[in-house]
Amino acid sequence: MVRRIAVVTGTRADYGLLYWLIRELHEAPDFDLQLLVTGMHLMPRFGRTVEMIERDGFPIAASVDLGLEDDTALAVARAIGTGTAGFADALARLHPELVVILGDRFEALAAACAAFTLRMPIAHIHGGEVTEGALDDGYRHAITKLAALHFTAAEPYRRRVIQMGEPPERVHTVGAPGLEHWVRTPLLSRSELERVLDFELGEPTLLVTFHPATLDEGSPADQCRELLAALDAFGQARVVFTLPNVDPGGAAIIPLLEDYVARHPQRTRLFASLGQQRYLSLLQHVQAVVGNSSSGIIEAPSAGCATVNIGDRQRGRLRAASVIDCAPRRADIEAAIRRALDPVFRATLREVRNPYGDGCVAARILRVLREVDPRALLRKPFHDLPGVADG
Repeated sequence: MVRRIAVVTGTRADYGLLYWLIRELHEAPDFDLQLLVTGMHLMPRFGRTVEMIERDGFPIAASVDLGLEDDTALAVARAIGTGTAGFADALARLHPELVVILGDRFEALAAACAAFTLRMPIAHIHGGEVTEGALDDGYRHAITKLAALHFTAAEPYRRRVIQMGEPPERVHTVGAPGLEHWVRTPLLSRSELERVLDFELGEPTLLVTFHPATLDEGSPADQCRELLAALDAFGQARVVFTLPNVDPGGAAIIPLLEDYVARHPQRTRLFASLGQQRYLSLLQHVQAVVGNSSSGIIEAPSAGCATVNIGDRQRGRLRAASVIDCAPRRADIEAAIRRALDPVFRATLREVRNPYGDGCVAARILRVLREVDPRALLRKPFHDLPGVADG
Protein backbone atom coordinates (compact mmCIF):
# COMPACT_ATOMS: atom_id res chain seq x y z
CA MET A 1 0.00 0.00 0.00
CA VAL A 2 1.35 3.41 -1.01
CA ARG A 3 0.89 6.09 1.63
CA ARG A 4 0.42 9.76 0.62
CA ILE A 5 2.62 12.02 2.75
CA ALA A 6 2.54 15.81 2.37
CA VAL A 7 5.59 17.81 3.44
CA VAL A 8 5.44 21.59 3.91
CA THR A 9 8.46 23.87 3.38
CA GLY A 10 8.49 27.65 3.59
CA THR A 11 12.11 28.78 3.89
CA ARG A 12 15.59 27.88 2.66
CA ALA A 13 16.39 26.90 6.25
CA ASP A 14 13.61 24.39 6.84
CA TYR A 15 14.10 22.92 3.35
CA GLY A 16 17.71 22.25 4.24
CA LEU A 17 16.62 20.49 7.42
CA LEU A 18 13.96 18.46 5.59
CA TYR A 19 16.08 17.60 2.54
CA TRP A 20 17.02 14.02 3.40
CA LEU A 21 13.55 13.15 4.66
CA ILE A 22 12.06 14.56 1.45
CA ARG A 23 14.55 12.54 -0.62
CA GLU A 24 13.81 9.33 1.27
CA LEU A 25 10.05 9.82 0.87
CA HIS A 26 10.48 10.62 -2.83
CA GLU A 27 12.56 7.51 -3.50
CA ALA A 28 10.65 5.03 -1.32
CA PRO A 29 8.17 2.91 -3.33
CA ASP A 30 5.70 2.74 -0.45
CA PHE A 31 5.33 6.53 -0.11
CA ASP A 32 3.82 9.14 -2.43
CA LEU A 33 5.52 12.47 -1.63
CA GLN A 34 3.36 15.58 -1.96
CA LEU A 35 5.60 18.64 -1.54
CA LEU A 36 3.90 21.93 -0.63
CA VAL A 37 6.04 25.04 -1.12
CA THR A 38 5.28 28.47 0.35
CA GLY A 39 6.73 31.60 1.97
CA MET A 40 10.25 32.75 1.14
CA HIS A 41 10.68 30.03 -1.49
CA LEU A 42 8.37 31.99 -3.80
CA MET A 43 9.88 35.46 -3.19
CA PRO A 44 12.50 36.80 -5.67
CA ARG A 45 13.98 39.05 -2.99
CA PHE A 46 15.08 35.97 -1.07
CA GLY A 47 16.46 34.09 -4.05
CA ARG A 48 13.24 32.37 -5.19
CA THR A 49 14.55 29.13 -3.74
CA VAL A 50 11.66 27.11 -5.20
CA GLU A 51 13.95 26.84 -8.22
CA MET A 52 16.58 25.15 -6.05
CA ILE A 53 13.97 22.58 -4.99
CA GLU A 54 13.10 21.94 -8.61
CA ARG A 55 16.79 21.52 -9.51
CA ASP A 56 17.05 18.94 -6.74
CA GLY A 57 14.51 16.88 -8.69
CA PHE A 58 11.56 17.01 -6.32
CA PRO A 59 8.10 17.45 -7.90
CA ILE A 60 6.09 20.26 -6.32
CA ALA A 61 2.50 19.30 -5.67
CA ALA A 62 1.31 22.80 -4.71
CA SER A 63 2.61 26.34 -4.23
CA VAL A 64 0.88 28.50 -1.63
CA ASP A 65 1.53 32.23 -2.01
CA LEU A 66 1.11 34.07 1.28
CA GLY A 67 0.59 37.46 -0.38
CA LEU A 68 3.17 38.94 1.98
CA GLU A 69 3.79 42.55 0.93
CA ASP A 70 6.02 43.63 3.83
CA ASP A 71 7.24 42.34 7.19
CA THR A 72 5.04 44.31 9.58
CA ALA A 73 3.21 42.39 12.28
CA LEU A 74 -0.09 43.21 10.56
CA ALA A 75 1.15 41.89 7.22
CA VAL A 76 2.40 38.68 8.81
CA ALA A 77 -0.89 38.18 10.68
CA ARG A 78 -2.78 38.60 7.41
CA ALA A 79 -0.37 36.21 5.67
CA ILE A 80 -1.28 33.53 8.21
CA GLY A 81 -4.91 33.88 7.13
CA THR A 82 -4.03 33.87 3.43
CA GLY A 83 -1.78 30.87 3.97
CA THR A 84 -4.43 28.95 5.88
CA ALA A 85 -6.88 29.43 3.00
CA GLY A 86 -4.26 28.46 0.42
CA PHE A 87 -3.19 25.35 2.31
CA ALA A 88 -6.83 24.37 2.82
CA ASP A 89 -7.41 24.40 -0.94
CA ALA A 90 -4.19 22.54 -1.70
CA LEU A 91 -4.65 19.87 0.98
CA ALA A 92 -8.30 19.32 0.07
CA ARG A 93 -7.19 18.67 -3.51
CA LEU A 94 -4.24 16.42 -2.62
CA HIS A 95 -5.91 14.63 0.31
CA PRO A 96 -2.74 13.32 2.01
CA GLU A 97 -2.94 10.73 4.75
CA LEU A 98 -0.40 12.61 6.87
CA VAL A 99 1.07 16.14 6.79
CA VAL A 100 4.69 16.67 7.91
CA ILE A 101 5.47 20.13 9.32
CA LEU A 102 8.81 21.23 10.73
CA GLY A 103 9.45 23.92 13.27
CA ASP A 104 8.00 27.12 14.41
CA ARG A 105 7.24 29.71 11.77
CA PHE A 106 3.99 31.45 10.88
CA GLU A 107 3.81 29.63 7.51
CA ALA A 108 3.99 26.33 9.37
CA LEU A 109 1.20 27.42 11.71
CA ALA A 110 -1.00 28.30 8.72
CA ALA A 111 -0.45 24.84 7.22
CA ALA A 112 -1.14 23.19 10.57
CA CYS A 113 -4.42 25.08 11.06
CA ALA A 114 -5.63 23.98 7.63
CA ALA A 115 -4.59 20.33 8.03
CA PHE A 116 -6.04 20.04 11.54
CA THR A 117 -9.39 21.48 10.48
CA LEU A 118 -9.50 19.14 7.46
CA ARG A 119 -8.90 16.20 9.85
CA MET A 120 -5.55 15.35 8.32
CA PRO A 121 -3.08 14.10 10.97
CA ILE A 122 0.04 16.22 11.44
CA ALA A 123 3.54 14.92 12.19
CA HIS A 124 5.55 17.71 13.80
CA ILE A 125 9.36 17.90 13.78
CA HIS A 126 11.40 19.97 16.27
CA GLY A 127 8.65 20.39 18.85
CA GLY A 128 9.23 20.87 22.56
CA GLU A 129 11.97 23.47 22.13
CA VAL A 130 12.04 26.94 23.64
CA THR A 131 13.12 30.19 21.97
CA GLU A 132 12.03 32.85 24.41
CA GLY A 133 13.05 35.81 22.29
CA ALA A 134 10.83 35.10 19.30
CA LEU A 135 7.19 34.73 18.35
CA ASP A 136 8.26 31.38 16.92
CA ASP A 137 8.03 29.98 20.45
CA GLY A 138 4.24 30.39 20.45
CA TYR A 139 3.87 29.12 16.88
CA ARG A 140 5.88 26.00 17.74
CA HIS A 141 3.83 25.09 20.82
CA ALA A 142 0.57 25.74 18.95
CA ILE A 143 1.63 23.35 16.18
CA THR A 144 2.54 20.77 18.82
CA LYS A 145 -1.03 20.83 20.15
CA LEU A 146 -2.47 20.54 16.64
CA ALA A 147 -0.16 17.64 15.78
CA ALA A 148 -0.84 13.97 16.45
CA LEU A 149 2.69 12.62 15.97
CA HIS A 150 5.95 14.17 17.17
CA PHE A 151 9.62 13.86 16.24
CA THR A 152 11.83 15.70 18.72
CA ALA A 153 15.50 16.60 18.44
CA ALA A 154 16.55 15.60 21.98
CA GLU A 155 15.18 13.74 24.99
CA PRO A 156 14.50 16.88 27.10
CA TYR A 157 12.29 18.12 24.26
CA ARG A 158 10.43 14.81 24.17
CA ARG A 159 9.69 15.18 27.88
CA ARG A 160 8.43 18.72 27.32
CA VAL A 161 6.05 17.63 24.54
CA ILE A 162 4.67 14.96 26.88
CA GLN A 163 4.38 17.64 29.57
CA MET A 164 2.13 19.51 27.13
CA GLY A 165 -0.30 16.58 27.22
CA GLU A 166 0.85 14.56 24.21
CA PRO A 167 0.67 10.75 24.55
CA PRO A 168 4.21 9.37 25.16
CA GLU A 169 3.81 6.59 22.59
CA ARG A 170 3.37 9.24 19.90
CA VAL A 171 6.48 11.25 20.81
CA HIS A 172 9.76 10.01 19.32
CA THR A 173 13.28 11.35 19.89
CA VAL A 174 15.05 11.16 16.51
CA GLY A 175 17.66 13.95 16.70
CA ALA A 176 17.94 17.13 14.67
CA PRO A 177 17.39 16.43 10.96
CA GLY A 178 19.83 19.15 9.91
CA LEU A 179 22.72 17.06 11.26
CA GLU A 180 22.05 14.40 8.63
CA HIS A 181 23.98 16.52 6.15
CA TRP A 182 27.18 15.86 8.11
CA VAL A 183 26.64 12.16 7.46
CA ARG A 184 25.38 12.25 3.86
CA THR A 185 26.14 15.52 2.05
CA PRO A 186 29.47 15.79 0.17
CA LEU A 187 31.01 19.09 1.32
CA LEU A 188 33.22 21.43 -0.67
CA SER A 189 36.92 21.92 -0.08
CA ARG A 190 38.15 25.40 0.74
CA SER A 191 39.32 26.02 -2.82
CA GLU A 192 36.06 24.72 -4.31
CA LEU A 193 34.07 26.88 -1.90
CA GLU A 194 36.07 30.01 -2.75
CA ARG A 195 35.48 29.34 -6.43
CA VAL A 196 31.69 28.89 -6.21
CA LEU A 197 31.35 31.88 -3.86
CA ASP A 198 33.79 34.00 -5.91
CA PHE A 199 35.21 35.08 -2.57
CA GLU A 200 38.53 34.37 -0.91
CA LEU A 201 38.29 33.22 2.68
CA GLY A 202 40.69 34.59 5.26
CA GLU A 203 42.03 34.08 8.75
CA PRO A 204 39.67 34.68 10.33
CA THR A 205 36.42 34.36 8.38
CA LEU A 206 33.06 34.95 10.08
CA LEU A 207 29.66 33.70 8.88
CA VAL A 208 26.95 36.14 9.98
CA THR A 209 23.18 35.60 10.00
CA PHE A 210 21.07 37.95 12.08
CA HIS A 211 17.29 37.60 12.33
CA PRO A 212 14.84 39.87 14.15
CA ALA A 213 14.29 38.85 17.77
CA THR A 214 10.56 39.42 17.47
CA LEU A 215 9.83 39.65 21.21
CA ASP A 216 12.72 41.94 22.13
CA GLU A 217 11.94 45.52 23.11
CA GLY A 218 14.91 46.89 21.16
CA SER A 219 14.44 47.26 17.42
CA PRO A 220 16.07 44.64 15.13
CA ALA A 221 17.72 47.47 13.17
CA ASP A 222 19.35 48.91 16.29
CA GLN A 223 20.63 45.48 17.31
CA CYS A 224 22.00 44.93 13.81
CA ARG A 225 23.83 48.27 13.98
CA GLU A 226 25.46 47.12 17.22
CA LEU A 227 26.56 43.92 15.49
CA LEU A 228 28.01 45.77 12.50
CA ALA A 229 29.83 48.19 14.79
CA ALA A 230 31.35 45.22 16.61
CA LEU A 231 32.52 43.75 13.30
CA ASP A 232 34.42 46.99 12.61
CA ALA A 233 36.81 45.94 15.39
CA PHE A 234 37.90 43.01 13.20
CA GLY A 235 39.05 44.83 10.09
CA GLN A 236 41.26 41.92 9.07
CA ALA A 237 38.36 39.44 9.06
CA ARG A 238 36.51 38.23 6.00
CA VAL A 239 32.75 38.23 6.56
CA VAL A 240 30.03 36.28 4.75
CA PHE A 241 26.49 37.55 5.43
CA THR A 242 23.20 35.80 4.68
CA LEU A 243 19.84 37.56 4.63
CA PRO A 244 17.38 37.31 7.54
CA ASN A 245 14.08 35.46 7.34
CA VAL A 246 10.78 37.18 6.61
CA ASP A 247 9.84 38.22 10.14
CA PRO A 248 8.53 41.49 11.58
CA GLY A 249 11.48 43.88 11.52
CA GLY A 250 13.56 41.90 9.03
CA ALA A 251 13.19 44.36 6.17
CA ALA A 252 14.96 47.05 8.20
CA ILE A 253 18.02 44.81 8.58
CA ILE A 254 18.60 44.16 4.88
CA PRO A 255 19.60 47.70 3.80
CA LEU A 256 22.01 47.89 6.75
CA LEU A 257 23.74 44.72 5.55
CA GLU A 258 23.75 45.93 1.94
CA ASP A 259 25.30 49.25 2.97
CA TYR A 260 27.96 47.56 5.10
CA VAL A 261 28.97 45.23 2.26
CA ALA A 262 29.05 48.15 -0.17
CA ARG A 263 31.45 49.98 2.16
CA HIS A 264 33.69 46.91 2.60
CA PRO A 265 33.63 45.21 -0.81
CA GLN A 266 37.04 43.57 -0.51
CA ARG A 267 36.36 41.58 2.64
CA THR A 268 32.59 41.00 2.74
CA ARG A 269 29.87 39.26 0.72
CA LEU A 270 26.08 39.14 1.12
CA PHE A 271 24.04 36.16 -0.11
CA ALA A 272 20.26 35.83 -0.24
CA SER A 273 20.66 32.06 0.09
CA LEU A 274 23.75 29.89 0.18
CA GLY A 275 22.01 26.53 -0.11
CA GLN A 276 22.75 23.69 2.24
CA GLN A 277 25.98 22.41 0.67
CA ARG A 278 27.67 25.80 0.54
CA TYR A 279 26.42 26.80 3.99
CA LEU A 280 27.63 23.64 5.69
CA SER A 281 30.90 23.75 3.78
CA LEU A 282 31.41 27.27 5.09
CA LEU A 283 30.87 26.04 8.64
CA GLN A 284 33.92 23.83 8.20
CA HIS A 285 36.13 26.69 6.99
CA VAL A 286 35.05 29.72 9.05
CA GLN A 287 36.29 30.45 12.54
CA ALA A 288 32.92 31.47 13.98
CA VAL A 289 29.22 31.74 13.25
CA VAL A 290 27.90 35.10 14.48
CA GLY A 291 24.26 36.12 14.90
CA ASN A 292 21.14 34.47 16.28
CA SER A 293 20.24 31.70 13.86
CA SER A 294 19.28 28.25 15.10
CA SER A 295 22.00 26.83 12.84
CA GLY A 296 24.59 28.30 15.18
CA ILE A 297 23.05 26.34 18.03
CA ILE A 298 22.22 23.07 16.25
CA GLU A 299 24.50 22.57 13.22
CA ALA A 300 27.66 24.57 13.95
CA PRO A 301 28.85 22.44 16.91
CA SER A 302 29.09 19.39 14.64
CA ALA A 303 31.53 21.32 12.44
CA GLY A 304 33.78 22.16 15.38
CA CYS A 305 32.87 25.78 14.77
CA ALA A 306 32.47 28.42 17.48
CA THR A 307 29.15 30.25 17.73
CA VAL A 308 28.59 33.81 18.95
CA ASN A 309 24.88 33.79 19.81
CA ILE A 310 23.50 37.32 20.15
CA GLY A 311 20.53 38.22 22.30
CA ASP A 312 17.52 36.17 23.40
CA ARG A 313 16.18 34.79 20.11
CA GLN A 314 17.53 31.29 20.86
CA ARG A 315 17.23 31.54 24.64
CA GLY A 316 15.99 28.25 26.09
CA ARG A 317 17.53 25.86 23.55
CA LEU A 318 20.06 23.21 24.54
CA ARG A 319 23.61 24.41 23.93
CA ALA A 320 26.94 22.80 23.17
CA ALA A 321 30.06 24.17 24.89
CA SER A 322 31.05 25.84 21.60
CA VAL A 323 28.24 28.42 21.92
CA ILE A 324 29.09 31.81 23.42
CA ASP A 325 26.05 33.88 24.44
CA CYS A 326 26.19 37.67 24.55
CA ALA A 327 23.91 40.68 24.78
CA PRO A 328 23.05 42.61 21.59
CA ARG A 329 25.48 45.40 22.42
CA ARG A 330 28.64 46.34 20.57
CA ALA A 331 31.06 45.76 23.44
CA ASP A 332 29.53 42.41 24.38
CA ILE A 333 29.47 41.16 20.79
CA GLU A 334 33.07 42.25 20.25
CA ALA A 335 34.18 40.48 23.43
CA ALA A 336 32.35 37.30 22.43
CA ILE A 337 33.96 37.28 18.97
CA ARG A 338 37.39 37.75 20.54
CA ARG A 339 36.73 34.76 22.78
CA ALA A 340 35.56 32.68 19.79
CA LEU A 341 38.81 33.48 17.98
CA ASP A 342 41.03 32.86 21.02
CA PRO A 343 43.37 29.88 20.39
CA VAL A 344 42.80 28.52 23.89
CA PHE A 345 39.02 28.44 23.39
CA ARG A 346 39.37 27.06 19.86
CA ALA A 347 41.45 24.16 21.16
CA THR A 348 38.43 23.01 23.17
CA LEU A 349 36.17 22.77 20.10
CA ARG A 350 37.57 19.39 19.07
CA GLU A 351 36.01 17.84 22.16
CA VAL A 352 32.57 19.44 21.85
CA ARG A 353 29.58 17.10 22.00
CA ASN A 354 26.50 18.11 20.04
CA PRO A 355 23.36 17.49 22.15
CA TYR A 356 21.20 17.16 19.03
CA GLY A 357 22.10 13.62 18.04
CA ASP A 358 24.05 11.64 15.47
CA GLY A 359 22.44 12.78 12.20
CA CYS A 360 20.72 9.47 11.36
CA VAL A 361 17.23 10.96 11.40
CA ALA A 362 15.31 10.30 8.16
CA ALA A 363 15.41 6.51 8.59
CA ARG A 364 14.04 6.82 12.13
CA ILE A 365 11.16 9.00 10.95
CA LEU A 366 10.34 6.72 8.02
CA ARG A 367 10.28 3.71 10.33
CA VAL A 368 7.59 5.36 12.43
CA LEU A 369 5.63 6.57 9.39
CA ARG A 370 5.55 3.00 8.08
CA GLU A 371 4.34 1.57 11.38
CA VAL A 372 1.71 4.14 12.32
CA ASP A 373 -1.92 4.00 11.20
CA PRO A 374 -2.87 7.58 10.21
CA ARG A 375 -6.54 6.88 10.88
CA ALA A 376 -5.73 6.08 14.50
CA LEU A 377 -4.12 9.50 14.87
CA LEU A 378 -7.30 11.48 14.17
CA ARG A 379 -8.31 11.35 17.81
CA LYS A 380 -5.77 11.71 20.62
CA PRO A 381 -6.16 11.56 24.38
CA PHE A 382 -4.68 14.22 26.65
CA HIS A 383 -1.86 12.69 28.64
CA ASP A 384 -1.82 13.99 32.21
CA LEU A 385 1.38 13.84 34.23
CA PRO A 386 1.14 11.79 37.45
CA GLY A 387 -0.94 13.57 40.07
CA VAL A 388 -2.12 16.40 37.80
CA ALA A 389 -5.70 15.21 37.27
CA ASP A 390 -6.13 13.45 40.59
CA GLY A 391 -9.23 14.40 42.61
